[in-house]
Formats: sequence, C-alpha cells, structure tokens
Amino acid sequence: MKYSYNKIAVALLSSLSLSAFAADVEVYGKANLSLQSSDEGAGSFTEIKSNASRIGLKGSHELGEGLTVVYQAEFQVDLDGDSDDNITARNQYVGLVGSFGEILLGKNDTMVKQSQGKIDLFSDLNGDIKNLWKGENRMADTLSYKSPKFNNFQVGVTYIAEDAVDADNGVSLAVFYGDAKLKKTKVFASVAMDSDVKGYDITRASVQGKVAGVVLGAMVQTQEKVDGSGEMDGYMVSAKYKMDKVTFKGQYQAADFKDGDDKSGITIGADYSLAQSTKLYTFYSSFDMDSEADEDYLGVGIEYNF
Repeated sequence: MKYSYNKIAVALLSSLSLSAFAADVEVYGKANLSLQSSDEGAGSFTEIKSNASRIGLKGSHELGEGLTVVYQAEFQVDLDGDSDDNITARNQYVGLVGSFGEILLGKNDTMVKQSQGKIDLFSDLNGDIKNLWKGENRMADTLSYKSPKFNNFQVGVTYIAEDAVDADNGVSLAVFYGDAKLKKTKVFASVAMDSDVKGYDITRASVQGKVAGVVLGAMVQTQEKVDGSGEMDGYMVSAKYKMDKVTFKGQYQAADFKDGDDKSGITIGADYSLAQSTKLYTFYSSFDMDSEADEDYLGVGIEYNF
C-alpha cells in the first residue's frame, strides 16, 4: 500500500513541474469524515467513516486557434483506514474544448449522473440517492461530449464502449438548462436517459430553483433492467435554507417497484460554515426498506476542501 501512495505522490508532485508548459495545473481535494451511529438491521454500531474523500489534479493548456486541452486525474482516498483498497480511481480523462463544445476520453460520470446537478443535498453520505436508485454511475471506457450552451441549454452524450467481445455498448444522454449552482440562472433543469448502462435503462427528470430564500429541488425517475424486469418508479424532493452560517437541509426519496418491494428514505441535517473551505455538519437518515432490513444513521462530521 505504501508503494501505491508513493506512486500517487510522485505523480502529483511531478505534475507541478509541468506548470512551466501548461497554462493551468491545480492540485485539489476534499477530506470528509464523520463519526456516526449506524443501524443496518442487526443492531447499531459506531464508526468513523470517510465519505468519498479525494485528491486529484486537473488543468488545461491552450493550444491556439481556439483549442484547449483539458485533463483530470482524481483518486478517492479512504481516510478512515479500514479499507483494503485505500485508493480508488474517480474521474480520470483527457480531452479537447473549443467552439464545438467539449470532448473527453477516459473514466467519467455519465450524463444521467451529472443531470442531478446539486439537488441531492446529502451526496456522499448515507442519504445519497444512489442508495435507492440506479443511475449514479462513473464509467470507464467512455467518450463524453457536451455541446456549447445556447440560451442556457446544453446537450450531453456519454458513449460507453463495450470493452469485450460479448459485451454491449451503452449510451447516456441529457439535456441541461441553466446553472447547477444557481448563480447564473434562477432555475436548473434537466432530462436524461440511460440505455444499457450497467444493465439498466433509465429516464430521469430534475429541477431546482430558489423560492423566498429556500432552495427547492425535485427529481423523478423510472428504471428497469435491460431484460424488462425490476421496473421502478421513484421521486425525490429536497430543500435547504441558509441562516447566517447555518444551512438547514432535508430530503425525501421513494422507490416503488412493480413487484411491490417499495423503499423510501428521509434525511435531515445542518451544515455550519467555519470558513469557505471548511464546514461542520450533522445528519440523520432513516430508510424503510419494506421486505429488507430498515436502516438508520446518525452522524456528525467535518469537511475540508482544498
């Protein structure tokens, strides 16, 4: 494992020496750990949990004639130290940006995953929408394309190569409107679909906006396996409100399966900002899993971005 850490350290440090040749090189990361009580059906236990902590480098280099090469190499780091695989790959790609839009090759979030914007208020925690829904995929062997924005509209396509003789190609499509951070537009919305991505066909629609100081979001999704089984209809609503340094958050998610195995989850929480880079947070998630064991999580944590 020390060898793996050394390889990443060398790669990151070596990238800094490229700054003389590249217009922009950035080393960045996030440390997110929580102390929590977890109950997954067999009784509660306490744990220190690393919530998608990461480190990476990204940058761009202007090539002239309106063309820019961009790249990213991001790694998830299990800071709680209880995993046998402490370092795993996240988004890693290289591509070109120009008047035609953006083309990326490598490992990347699919368009369906990107289409949620910032509506999932508890992403990376136990309340993450991926715990009840399919579609939150980061796929290898992808070619991703995003068009230029026109009147705040943008089209995105992810092509997933089969990478084997007996496998099938997958496609993820999305149409986006607005700014996911709600800084450039008052509303963010998207419609997206997966075709044969990780064995599922999915359709998802999302919208988020601000009303009287409250940021409201909603998503609906239908999904089924490529063989037609496992049909599900789901929806999710979220809301957050900032008061000085405290942001109050809550969301509810449902997954209603055709075979009657329905699931739902509710999460509430609050963030306290210590600085632009650092926050303390607390959350409580409760899942009603119908025929499976119910789950409950109560935690407090700290997140630092650099």
